[in-house]
Amino acid sequence: MGDWVDRQRFWQHRRVLVTGGRGFLGQYVVKKLDARGAAVSVSDMGDYDLRRLEDIRRALADSQPQLVIHLAARVGGIGANLDHPAEFFYDNLMMSIPLLHESWLAGVAKFVALGTICCYPKFTPVPFREDDLWNGYPEETNAPYGLAKKMLLVQSQAYRQQYGFDSIFLMPVNLYGPGDNFDPASSHVIPALIKKCVDAHAAGDDHIVVWGDGSPTREFLYVEDAAEGILLAAERYGESAPVNLGSAYEISIKDLVELIARLTGFGGRIVWDTTKPNGQPRRKLDTTRAKEKFGFVAQTPFEAGLRQTIEWYRGTLR
Repeated sequence: MGDWVDRQRFWQHRRVLVTGGRGFLGQYVVKKLDARGAAVSVSDMGDYDLRRLEDIRRALADSQPQLVIHLAARVGGIGANLDHPAEFFYDNLMMSIPLLHESWLAGVAKFVALGTICCYPKFTPVPFREDDLWNGYPEETNAPYGLAKKMLLVQSQAYRQQYGFDSIFLMPVNLYGPGDNFDPASSHVIPALIKKCVDAHAAGDDHIVVWGDGSPTREFLYVEDAAEGILLAAERYGESAPVNLGSAYEISIKDLVELIARLTGFGGRIVWDTTKPNGQPRRKLDTTRAKEKFGFVAQTPFEAGLRQTIEWYRGTLR
């Protein structure tokens, strides 16, 4: 009880700017901040184009934040990254690097930067440890995105070294949950597979087509757990070293497809399109640092999270 009271006290009336606050993850972060009594401002593309310096300055001047949680990003699955590598690089770089600099100039007390699992080298030893972050080039299909995010880590560490700016860098694994993006043109693997299976089941189709050969493995983090991890880090963590946010649960794409098919009631064939890329061979995080530094441990069992996500998606179709 005492820990909860202390956490509430930390956020009471604290002015917080959440970029991307109306996005998938942002909505969960904002909801938790509201519940803790923070004074939350939200910056989204409808209000401010964070690729433009004047809009960054206007967002900071309008909200006068003590703490910035930078969630805004251009994101997507393998297909979107392959089709738009230049935009994924430019947009993510330009909405991040100037924002951290202007936050420092504006006297923001703390900056929480969100990186990505795509920062890691293609053949990182499993489980991914933060100390291996620079031991190779990222997987080619999402390297421009991953490298743009990785530059924010370099900047964060440089500003702490030179200016003493309290900026931290978190690397969440693939997120999923209710409210995810189910647009086939830009969705990640879980919502894409849920949509395929639910739609095929409803239409009576006898098969679905899935990219790759099913051999890669992935780790997923329920979005509400991710939001909790971000707030814990904001409260308790103040070091330059990057930190993984994950569940430490690894599953192959083949097993993932079969699990989603079972949970959605789809009983048809799974056809693997091996002309399409697999992406990174394995992804599983070492989550020790997050637990030791700020007490974060994911709480949502994977199948339970999938059931809630499927239920939410079906609710949007009614």
